[in-house]
Amino acid sequence: MKIMIVDDDKTTRKILGLYLKGKGHEPVFAENGIDAIEKLASNEVALIMTDLNMPYMDGIELTRQLKSNPSFQSIPILMLTTENDDVERKKAVNAGIDAYMIKPVTADSVSAMIKQMIQIKQQQGDK
Repeated sequence: MKIMIVDDDKTTRKILGLYLKGKGHEPVFAENGIDAIEKLASNEVALIMTDLNMPYMDGIELTRQLKSNPSFQSIPILMLTTENDDVERKKAVNAGIDAYMIKPVTADSVSAMIKQMIQIKQQQGDK
């Protein structure tokens, strides 16, 4: 399963990519929201993991744009951020994210969240 990782930090992208590969997923990397939207044109992904704070287009604006686009609105979005702040979390939820995790994360915690999000998407698809 292809999963997009959107984060401006190269090390974070690499670590998350290793987590995903270790669980049998195929990572697609983007450096910010603009890069993510461009890459989504040529990559069909099952889930998007995005950082909150990024240059050019942050995770909240990326989420707003994707959720308002019929081509992408059904893709689950997991926000991974260092922001342990209720105000930022509320902004992200209002933008349309499906889940919110605070960094640092482990391979197991990310994998469990992805599995849960995919199950929810599949259940919603059955309705």
